[in-house]
Amino acid sequence: MRLSLQSQYAICGMFDLAYHGEEGPVQVRVIGERQRIPRRFLEQIFQRLRKAGLVRGKRGPGGGYVLARGAAQVTLLDIIEAVEGPLGDSLAPGPPPRDREVPERPTFLWPDLTGRIQGALQEVSLASLCRQAAEAGVERASAESRVWHI
Repeated sequence: MRLSLQSQYAICGMFDLAYHGEEGPVQVRVIGERQRIPRRFLEQIFQRLRKAGLVRGKRGPGGGYVLARGAAQVTLLDIIEAVEGPLGDSLAPGPPPRDREVPERPTFLWPDLTGRIQGALQEVSLASLCRQAAEAGVERASAESRVWHI
């Protein structure tokens, strides 16, 4: 299974927000620069994450995005489904060739496979990713490293 670029960027953006956003809102521009994600694409992704209730936006000076709930309560499944829709829809097989029944196909497999993948993605939270990053020595952004524009 391959995650779409949109899902990969959403996971990277949410990780960045959880890992570096403890001191307040983070601008999409800053996340995009750190994660090397095009800003316009990331803005579209964050709009979907906001609609899904995973982030909250703050306008004005010092504005940006914050997590809408704790990092331990946000899973990879939440993030992927926010940008891609329900996982079961993307894993479901396409229609049979020429719209005819194919009794030899293992149609029983898809719901089971979907459940297993959902379970695996649900086990990984943003908090666990942040712990792994800290253990791996990934440097956190500090208030001193922020760039302020007046």
